[in-house]
Amino acid sequence: MDQDLANKRAGQLASGSNQCFVCGPANPKGLGVTFQLDGDVCRGEFTPGPDHMGYDQVTHGGIVFSLLDDVMANWVWLQGERCFTARADIRYRSELPVGTPTRLEGRCVKRKGRLAQMTGLLIRQADDFVVAQASGAFMIAQ
Repeated sequence: MDQDLANKRAGQLASGSNQCFVCGPANPKGLGVTFQLDGDVCRGEFTPGPDHMGYDQVTHGGIVFSLLDDVMANWVWLQGERCFTARADIRYRSELPVGTPTRLEGRCVKRKGRLAQMTGLLIRQADDFVVAQASGAFMIAQ
């Protein structure tokens, strides 16, 4: 097994992804999320800070979307494959105040050929409320 694939399966990023805004460990301006597989669920945690604010102590919606896009894509990545977002939809159910610890969950709903249908949840840790949810189609790279 090549080293990049071994790293992916161990939950580590290959050098080509180290600058990812959401999960790249070498990106000093990134969000610093670490993803891991837990059975059939990709999981991560994130607490937004003042740098992630859109207005009035609320996390910017683009940050929320980025987190959901990445938890879905990382489900594929941690299976040992590369992918890119082909389509994504998001539903914001509540604002996310800065400083609120959250949990991220990504799942594969269906896989057909090179297309993976995914869902993602951003959950407030204090009460398990789903702040935002996403669905997406991810094209597996050849």
